[in-house]
Amino acid sequence: MLFEHILGLTHIKNHLVNSADSGRTSHAQLFLGPEGSGTLPMALAYAQYLICGNKNGENLGPDEACNTKCNSNSHPDLHFAFPVSNSNKVKNHAVSDHFMQEWRQFLQDQPYGNLFEWYQIIGIENKQGQIGVDEAHEIVRKLSLKSYEGGYKVMLVWMADKMNIAASNKLLKLIEEPPRNTVFILIAEEEEQILQTIRSRCQILHFPPLAEETIAHALQDKGLTRSEALRLAHEANGNFRKALDLMNKNSEDLVFEKWFVQWVRSAFKSKGNKAAIHELILWSEEVATTGRETQKKFLHYCIAVIRQAMLINYEVSELAYMKVQSEGFQLKKFASFIHENNIIEIVQELEDALYHIERNGNAKIIFTDLSIKLTRLLHKKAA
Repeated sequence: MLFEHILGLTHIKNHLVNSADSGRTSHAQLFLGPEGSGTLPMALAYAQYLICGNKNGENLGPDEACNTKCNSNSHPDLHFAFPVSNSNKVKNHAVSDHFMQEWRQFLQDQPYGNLFEWYQIIGIENKQGQIGVDEAHEIVRKLSLKSYEGGYKVMLVWMADKMNIAASNKLLKLIEEPPRNTVFILIAEEEEQILQTIRSRCQILHFPPLAEETIAHALQDKGLTRSEALRLAHEANGNFRKALDLMNKNSEDLVFEKWFVQWVRSAFKSKGNKAAIHELILWSEEVATTGRETQKKFLHYCIAVIRQAMLINYEVSELAYMKVQSEGFQLKKFASFIHENNIIEIVQELEDALYHIERNGNAKIIFTDLSIKLTRLLHKKAA
């Protein structure tokens, strides 16, 4: 991975390159950033820079064989750990090594991809993946071996916020005092989900969302007009993966939008209308048949829409980036029903539903309960 292929983030590139060139490489680093900001591509480029001993700020050093192996993510000193779960392919004790073929393809095809896409690729979108204690044992085993080529060994842990407590405790000592020339690169989106004792042992780098101009320029390189690229970049809100999905018209947000619009319309009709209540129950049953990761993504989408509606209602439209394409549904009109008298309660109910879904609650009951509460809250009058 070349640094020049990573969108924006010049200050982070310079920091990583300068620290490597000056021999001040931290043994444990945590890359924290929102989805689509480029944490994974940056980690891949940085790992290659260390392993191959590249100089001058780019992965074009004299060791061509090393760079070739890193470009295909098959270098023996570059190790990976990422969330997995038992599946049709792996019945028990699933670890990252069981999915390396899919992982390398994922990195080649969608380096800005998200966790939901990864779960779809390995067929566990109906489950919740994690980095468990079996994975931790594998990490300890791999890093106990000598470096294959005598230089750096890098352990890249993607979505480290999905590491459970048992795995975290198993790796504490190793992260604090790894073998010589061993570097941990942890990548995460939710800092608070990582054990404090892990965080305290890492040098933390915060990745900002990508600038609209950066995303727009990348979309123009893919053939979009300037105006269309700017429109999609604004809607993507700093997430390059989302911008690509919007460009290709295959974003899961398009499906979530249909669910949301159907949900809200039924909620508005249901006041004193038994037939509409039946529609809400049918809607809840439909959403409950999807995988838990899909349900969680949908609830996150709903929270984002509600917050955007509040901004529009309070005339801060310049901060509203979402577009709703469904015919006959205008976010501006819906926004008038989201106000100071119900916004906190609506978001709280959505977050509570998300909490229970994450803990394997009965999805049909959760969404039915949420639907009834949403009906009451949407009909609440502003102060």
